[in-house]
Amino acid sequence: MSSIFTKIINGEIPCYKIAEDENFLAFLDVNPNTKGHTLCIPKQEINKIFDIEDDLYLGLMAFSKKIAVALEKTVACKRIGMAVVGLEVPHAHVHLIPLNEMDEMRFQNKVSLTKEEFEDLAKAIQSNL
Repeated sequence: MSSIFTKIINGEIPCYKIAEDENFLAFLDVNPNTKGHTLCIPKQEINKIFDIEDDLYLGLMAFSKKIAVALEKTVACKRIGMAVVGLEVPHAHVHLIPLNEMDEMRFQNKVSLTKEEFEDLAKAIQSNL
């Protein structure tokens, strides 16, 4: 059965897309820790990040870095935190989280955005790529 991320890649579920190439997709997390919380995923459905073939893994890190740089230009923050947890969705993914304090890395604290805020934010990040 396809993961929710594979359904997003296939267009079966909508997302607030930031960037995409032939191997990777970045989109806003709809249940974000902070404004701008973004997920970077390989399009190939691989459950665990360390099961990814080396070239694809390095590509995911380079893609994530590009997104993080644009994210930091867009959202006021001290830095962009990165987390790889992998328990909530069986599809490898990188969390990029704009941070001003350590508590924002906790996956218990969430912020709410409207559809329009998500759309505007995605466009703003895209403009900084």
